[in-house]
Amino acid sequence: MSSTIDSHSQAASYARSGYGNRMGWGARPVLVLIDVCKAYWEPGSPLNCSAHEPTTKCPQVMRNMLAAARAAGTPVIWTAVEYTDPDMKDAGLFWLKSKSLNVWNVADTRGLGDWVEGLVPETSEMIIKKKYASAFFGTSLATDLRVMGADTVVLCGVSTSGCVRASTLDAMQNGFRPMVVGTACGDRSEEIQNANLFDLNAKYADVVTEEEAIDHLKAGWPKD
Repeated sequence: MSSTIDSHSQAASYARSGYGNRMGWGARPVLVLIDVCKAYWEPGSPLNCSAHEPTTKCPQVMRNMLAAARAAGTPVIWTAVEYTDPDMKDAGLFWLKSKSLNVWNVADTRGLGDWVEGLVPETSEMIIKKKYASAFFGTSLATDLRVMGADTVVLCGVSTSGCVRASTLDAMQNGFRPMVVGTACGDRSEEIQNANLFDLNAKYADVVTEEEAIDHLKAGWPKD
């Protein structure tokens, strides 16, 4: 578990109340990389999180996990937001709250929705297109995971308080064990990052280290 979570001012209080128990890994993990696009690390982007120094290191952590998963044949799934309506009508009420969503419109010419260097899907890897925060809402992800026999999702990407959090909750609610790799998730500030990781670990997921995640990804699935 992250030392940040252990040292949180409310850690002892939450533990006394019965929160923060270890969920544990299943036998068939899938690496899910959430919305890993240039918009979160590009200067001038409305979504740029580079002011939060730990977030600048997230891409390399994700590259490490991706390499481990691919080497072991552990399934890899990517998510990407995509809008096609020129007036953003297909973003629904989400558009009323966040005008930065237009970075994912197919007509946008800034290139902010492009993949990050070294974090690009291979042709054999599934890409889930979504319009809202959760990778599960309005998509086939839950069905796809059940069909392949997965029981655990290893979650990383951006942002921790947004799409990572929403996807984590839906993973748990759909019966998949969410393992959130804290150093592979990024957000705008230390306060937002730490508060969300603490709360996710308290109620909905296990927040795990890069090393633990890599060990499980490298192990692959049992040979039936």
